[in-house]
Amino acid sequence: MATSKSRLGRGLGALIASGATAAPKLESKAAPAAAGHPADAPSPPASGFQEIAVHLVEPSPYQPRKDINAEQLDELAESIRAEGLLQPIVVRKAGEKYQLIAGERRWRAFQQLKIKSIPARVLEASDASSATLTLIENLQREGLNPIEEAYGYASLIRDFDLTQEQAAERVGKGRATVANSLRLLALDAAIQGYLAKGLLSVGHAKVLLGVEDSAKRGILARRVIEEGLSVRVLEKLASGHRTARSGRGRGRAIPPAEAAAVADIEKRLTGHLGARVALHHTPKRGRIVIEYAGNEDLQRILDKIGVGT
Repeated sequence: MATSKSRLGRGLGALIASGATAAPKLESKAAPAAAGHPADAPSPPASGFQEIAVHLVEPSPYQPRKDINAEQLDELAESIRAEGLLQPIVVRKAGEKYQLIAGERRWRAFQQLKIKSIPARVLEASDASSATLTLIENLQREGLNPIEEAYGYASLIRDFDLTQEQAAERVGKGRATVANSLRLLALDAAIQGYLAKGLLSVGHAKVLLGVEDSAKRGILARRVIEEGLSVRVLEKLASGHRTARSGRGRGRAIPPAEAAAVADIEKRLTGHLGARVALHHTPKRGRIVIEYAGNEDLQRILDKIGVGT
């Protein structure tokens, strides 16, 4: 099974500079920097950037980050106070104001320092382009938790009518990476919260996705947190919760070795198809259930197994 790239194929700076195919072409309209700059600004803007009033900047509605760590923001503010701003923010015009594309933490640090203006690059960007660049900027920096990342992909797909493949191309990720991230949104809200807070790993979450009973998922998730269980131990516990249905509909417990084999087959099929697969097995009969998200995803799966129209 092919592994997806762990890093983005191109940086935010490259996309802004080149208007590459991963995002709609962007055209800078920044005026050259003025000869002087406000006395309370920590550093002059670089060539091609301009100073804009901090109070005229507003957050992006497409910002996937829900929480900004206060301690990290304090550290950034102190760094800016001591060394100046090393990388200007990126914005687009929004009426009489400017909407952030990249650099929300830098902008908030300037607010915290009570600095009146900030170096910025002003771009002409559509809603889709702005959302894409905001997500890329966050993916390339520390801080986005797995749930925020998943909601970022979901927003691109939902708000701009993109397929998973198109969204993946825009942010420079593999389609399987995006699909696996989106699967996390099928988890219960409480488990999503654990994952967002770092109490569960993505590995734990993938195991829990294979447990169909919501109550059992919750119990297993709490055991992971309370007992510090590894992913491997959780896999064994989860396999013990699996049951198979006989032809008459009565449940029977699956022996551990058989459950492990079923889990392995499900894992391989899920990886191959890029979709959640459930294997309902008995020695005499069974069925394979493949989940898909909409017509585009169904067509992709059909093409993958060679029966596409």
